[in-house]
Amino acid sequence: MSKDGSEEATLAALAANVGIAVSKFVAFFFTGSSAMLAEGIHSTADSGNQLLLMLGRRQSAHRPSRAHPFGYGAVRYFYGFLVSVVLFFGGGLFALYEGYEKIVHPHPLESWPWAIGVLLVAIVMEGMSLRTAVRHSNRVRAGRSWARFVKEAKAPELPVVLLEDTAALAGLGFALAGVTLSLVTGNTQFDGIGSVAIGLLLVVVALILARETKSMIIGEAASPAVQDAIEDVLHSDPAIRSFTELRTLHLGPDDVLVAARVIMLDEQDMEEASRALADTERRIRDRVPVATTIYLQPAVPS
Repeated sequence: MSKDGSEEATLAALAANVGIAVSKFVAFFFTGSSAMLAEGIHSTADSGNQLLLMLGRRQSAHRPSRAHPFGYGAVRYFYGFLVSVVLFFGGGLFALYEGYEKIVHPHPLESWPWAIGVLLVAIVMEGMSLRTAVRHSNRVRAGRSWARFVKEAKAPELPVVLLEDTAALAGLGFALAGVTLSLVTGNTQFDGIGSVAIGLLLVVVALILARETKSMIIGEAASPAVQDAIEDVLHSDPAIRSFTELRTLHLGPDDVLVAARVIMLDEQDMEEASRALADTERRIRDRVPVATTIYLQPAVPS
């Protein structure tokens, strides 16, 4: 399992979503509820999303090659972005379409106990999946707010599972409200309104995921804490007078490229400077294990 627990959280979400999707489609078959169909499609899309995240994690473990000398860590961001696309089109837009159809062309619900029962069971299963994601997220959240954690997380799996499960629980609430109001009032348009609410929710979550993963795909610096730790090592190095142009870049969630121009002490010759920089790189890796690729370029003081 991964150190941050993201793999375990992804597996828990996959198991929950597969079971929930099957139960929702069974409920739709008996009730004809558009909200249930929208929720079934939503859970199917979520199941595919978990598989995409697992595929991305597996491919990111490939060793660097001549074509990809810095490794394949960024492939996890690519699959995270695909998840947002699937969620947007496979979940959000389909739910909006189904809700529109039910509002314009309402038809009565059939076998409503199926819908209520499945929704209640799904709420329990999604709640268990969300609890797993929250438990593992708390281990690496370090006191940050949930919004800040989602924004700053470098590994995409936990934020994706958190947002998906939260959206799923809210969507189940909308579906339950739509079915219940349809039964109480006799107006089945409430079922369609519930489906529209689910669609809008999924579109918003998809856009949030797309924005965050896009930032990582185009290249994002290490967190301020990581950069501060690297600067501390350089400041305290006895062989370095000063440094400039410190740059960091996430090649993957656990792989950071570090580059800087360093001004060495005047009395060092080339061999001494080379050994000193090798020691500096070792100290940076000891302090910041994710700093897997380091380039320190000696510079002449201006």
